[in-house]
Amino acid sequence: MTGLTTGGTTPGGATTGGATTGGTTPSGTATGSTATGGRSPERRRDLLDAADRVIRREGPQASMAAIAAEAGITKPILYRHFGDKSGLYQALAERHTRVVIDLLRPEFARAMSDPRARARSAIEAYLETISANPNLYRFLFHRASAEDCRTRTQMAAIVRSVGEELGAALAEEGVADPVRARVLGHAFVGMVQAIGDWWLENPGLDRETVVDSLADVIAGALRS
Repeated sequence: MTGLTTGGTTPGGATTGGATTGGTTPSGTATGSTATGGRSPERRRDLLDAADRVIRREGPQASMAAIAAEAGITKPILYRHFGDKSGLYQALAERHTRVVIDLLRPEFARAMSDPRARARSAIEAYLETISANPNLYRFLFHRASAEDCRTRTQMAAIVRSVGEELGAALAEEGVADPVRARVLGHAFVGMVQAIGDWWLENPGLDRETVVDSLADVIAGALRS
């Protein structure tokens, strides 16, 4: 279950700190910064901000040429900061998914006295984030992941890491034995991501109804 920021802000408008500047994904894959040769983190952040603006404005079909123009540079210079187009995709994925993980982590740590309320809060946070940034969501999940196998691998690794973290939290709280807790963790993450994708394509559906229905399913599984 992943999600997105709006050019360095959370859905509530708080500054998130912008792009990542290096490191590895949960699978151990190096992010695009390894090919930047020590280029300025501030410049990378500016370029990712430009990419965010274009994608939000033009949708998932936004071109690399448009992103470069927004940043006032050429495509070769844009790629030079991230290694290649794949590096840019991966940097965008890392930037946006990390913010949602940070939003959800407190929900994992909450006491299980009210499983439904806990599930509902996490689902609401996720749907609120992707609905605030539908073009960014579609760009990462539908275009970038389809076009680039490294981005697809990175996104899958991040989703798995969230499922593992949730499973570990459930096991620690004694909700289930460790194996079943891991199964539940991955199942819940997969359900929420799939429902979010479906809901974005069906905007006429009431969000509160979707949230409540999914929270009921998850709470029922936790109680069984």
